Amino acid sequence: MYTILIADDESEIVELLQLYLEKEYNILQAQNGNEALKLMQNNTVDLAILDIMMPGMDGLQLLKRIRENDYFPVLFLSAKSQHHDKILGLELGADDYISKPFNPLEIVARVGSMLRRVHQFDAPAVQEKKKEQIVLGRLTLDRSSCQVHVAGEPVALTSTEYKILELLMEQPGRVFTRKKIYETVWEDFYVYEDNSIMVHISNIRDKIERDSKKPEYLKTIRGLGYKIEAPVEK
Repeated sequence: MYTILIADDESEIVELLQLYLEKEYNILQAQNGNEALKLMQNNTVDLAILDIMMPGMDGLQLLKRIRENDYFPVLFLSAKSQHHDKILGLELGADDYISKPFNPLEIVARVGSMLRRVHQFDAPAVQEKKKEQIVLGRLTLDRSSCQVHVAGEPVALTSTEYKILELLMEQPGRVFTRKKIYETVWEDFYVYEDNSIMVHISNIRDKIERDSKKPEYLKTIRGLGYKIEAPVEK
């Protein structure tokens, strides 16, 4: 399930879009650019719907920050009078825009089209633009060196452990089934249940967690699989 970030200071619009999109996508909500930026730092976003006019950091400023590192599709919401901002948004790297007021079903259709275009037709280009580093809390995974650091200290992972951790860290918060993990990491059909994945998960926890029996990052979702997410700072 893809994750969509909706950033708009009008809560009614955010709630309306969530109502129409939440059946097919994970939804993250923000009321301004600063909130949206924080959400992106802790979550993998597949598409963003941004209002141009927001307090603090507006949509155009936020888009500049996004395009420094990320290339997921961005759909702008704008008032009909904001023609200049629409053009500027496209020049800065937005993929599309729609004027307010809008038909929510048109948003749903455009979101689906944009995601299909990226993940089906432009997949090789997206792969080339993957971040070399993934940072999640105290964890840093460096693709160029195939190394993982915890609070700046390197940890020694096997190739299989590294691949599992990379898969999970690419999409924080997403639950991966054992079948999905096996078929992605081992590149083979998942035929039967054994303990291999559980053992690798246990080994990874021993290396990245403060207390492997009380994991902060790598969580078991009983009956489903595993997910990784940054712990909530207290």
